Amino acid sequence: MAPQFDRALRDHLRAAGCSLVRQGKGSHEIRHSPLTRQSFAVPVGIPSRHTANAILRQAGLPKAF
Repeated sequence: MAPQFDRALRDHLRAAGCSLVRQGKGSHEIRHSPLTRQSFAVPVGIPSRHTANAILRQAGLPKAF
């Protein structure tokens, strides 16, 4: 089974102050970053570290994976 990055990613986002706005369509959450003041989608079950790092970049955070 491929490693899943969603739990660690959510921990990073929570620690940075990103809040859950709502559940998105399908298996996504919509979160809001206080750093960039933008909302972005976070899928459930992220198998790629590249996707996890791209989401961190949208939140205004440095790479972590």
